[in-house]
Amino acid sequence: MTTNNINYINIGLMVVSCIVAFFIPFELFLFSYGVLGPLHYLTEIGWLHKKSYFTKGKYDFVFLTIICVALFYYTFYPPKDHLLVANLIAFAFFVSVTFVFVKDWLYRLVLVALTVAVVSIINNFNDYFIWIGIFLPTIIHVFIFTWLFMLYGVLKDRSFSGFLSIAVFIICASTFFFIQPSSLNYVVSEKIKVNYHMFDLLNFHLINIFHLDSLQKVSDVFVTNSGFVIMRFVAFAYTYHYLNWFSKTSVIKWHLVPKKTLIATILVWLGSVGVYLYDYNLGIRTLFFLSFLHVFLEFPLNFVSFTGIGKELSLLRKAK
Repeated sequence: MTTNNINYINIGLMVVSCIVAFFIPFELFLFSYGVLGPLHYLTEIGWLHKKSYFTKGKYDFVFLTIICVALFYYTFYPPKDHLLVANLIAFAFFVSVTFVFVKDWLYRLVLVALTVAVVSIINNFNDYFIWIGIFLPTIIHVFIFTWLFMLYGVLKDRSFSGFLSIAVFIICASTFFFIQPSSLNYVVSEKIKVNYHMFDLLNFHLINIFHLDSLQKVSDVFVTNSGFVIMRFVAFAYTYHYLNWFSKTSVIKWHLVPKKTLIATILVWLGSVGVYLYDYNLGIRTLFFLSFLHVFLEFPLNFVSFTGIGKELSLLRKAK
């Protein structure tokens, strides 16, 4: 399959995700998160392992995994200071810069210490917990990082279809804020509310960040127009994040693994979907570690993409 074909397929997937998100945003999110999500985590972690996690050290992924284990522990035994959770995420994110660019262990130790200092400073900023503890592993990961990863590929390929795809991605996401139909008579069932309970703070704070409304309580995200606007955006972002990964299988080649590994992946995925079908909230808690682990292990790749975009833009300027 050619790159142009993949880009046009992705444009189609964006449009379809956008349309479905307009009508059944909560249902679309829950389906994508419970069905597409686990398969994405498993296949991406396997692919990252083949790529040595894009870091200089052989065991850097172990360090990130340990941080994720600590985060997983605190989800069951919440600390008195909720900033500890955000600090773990921030530390994993910023220390990934060292893992990507520095190999010498002496410099690494110094930079890790500096990372601790940086986190201890920025955690005093307003809305630190919201941006790091809530947004970074969720909407920033699935929307902003996905777009930047797409942009990096497009800048290397420099095809019209590629530039069109990143433009359509932004247009689709913007559509939810400019087109707000009030005639859909959309009602969120009690079961959906219960299943989405662990994500409602994401919607609540996004509404505040975008100044869409002044909600009095978190549960208002299920009954207000602003709640539906944000849910459409979130559902679209998550759904396309997963579809983008699978649509680029021929390029990323995450499927080129030993047959036993592929079979094990499929079996674990089917088991995960089974847990979600049995009890959605149990599925979220059971797969929480895997979900966050793939986010943590992707942090180094995010920085590779950032620097790659900078290099490609520099080459474009020189070409002029």
